[in-house]
Amino acid sequence: MKKNIFITGITGQDGAYLAKYHLDQGNNIIGGARRNSERSFWRLEKMGIKDKVKIVDFDLLDYHNMLDVVKNTDIDEFYNLAAQSFVGTSFRQPFYSLKCNGLAVCELVEMLLEHKPNTKFYQASTSEMFGEVKSIPQDENTPFNPSSPYGIAKLMAHNFVEVYRKSYGFKGYCGILFNHESALRGNEFVTKKISNWVRELHNNKGEFETPLQLGNIYAQRDWGHARDYVRAMSMMMKLEQPNSYVIATGQSYSVKDFISMCFNEIGISLRWEGEGLDEKGIDTESDRIMVEINKDYYRPNDVEQLLGNSLKAYKYFKWKPKCSIYDLVSDLVWDTV
Repeated sequence: MKKNIFITGITGQDGAYLAKYHLDQGNNIIGGARRNSERSFWRLEKMGIKDKVKIVDFDLLDYHNMLDVVKNTDIDEFYNLAAQSFVGTSFRQPFYSLKCNGLAVCELVEMLLEHKPNTKFYQASTSEMFGEVKSIPQDENTPFNPSSPYGIAKLMAHNFVEVYRKSYGFKGYCGILFNHESALRGNEFVTKKISNWVRELHNNKGEFETPLQLGNIYAQRDWGHARDYVRAMSMMMKLEQPNSYVIATGQSYSVKDFISMCFNEIGISLRWEGEGLDEKGIDTESDRIMVEINKDYYRPNDVEQLLGNSLKAYKYFKWKPKCSIYDLVSDLVWDTV
């Protein structure tokens, strides 16, 4: 039966992929997007679905706007993907991040519980809640220990959904998603910064003005493809009993590994020399410096390693990733969705 799917943050990476996924399932899509002068639909256009979704004004920081939409919209499944999405920015704008990613979700859950109690709700939780990890790999039983305002705010929302699920029977599902990327990722993210630079290098036939500048290249992440991860969102929402699930590939790579894979995609092999701020990635054939370390790109407090265990998701709804890290790198470097 055709469902009415509401997606906040529909103009973002996950929102666009999730909208496409549900359109392919024959569902109606209503997308909530914050009205501002920079609102852009390029991701929906790139996916070829801009004219197939209904866009409504939806601002997580405007209580009355949210309440009006919730009360007057027929919604079967509500996916909350909107957020202040950048860990680094959360250190510069901590209160905004707490309001947008934490308090606003609490308000939204209250609204749904009162006015749309039969609507299923998905909260985009995150591996950043694990922060300075207590154990490796991380699963649903690993203690949370966030190390950024972003992680703190997301954990607030996550805990609120879980408490309301247990206390009031709220139909709240939490996806604890590890890093997931695609060609629709914003240019502010390190994976896109690297892949964009490498693609430009290829398009410019090896010419560049300055080497690629990066911060901590030893941070390790469990990187998956956004296309796989939105599939997991929808699959868990089909379950009758709501719960929280880790979604991850179970493989971890350093930023340094990711850099080398991107360069390999265009036929360049790197060797690494030096230590700390003096470390450099050098083209083994031409001896040109391709990558340099810049202290300006270090975060005040960085998570060193995230590695997820999604066996619970496989047990309950048979999810596992289809795309490898090499598929992901290829899509990023060649800008393929």
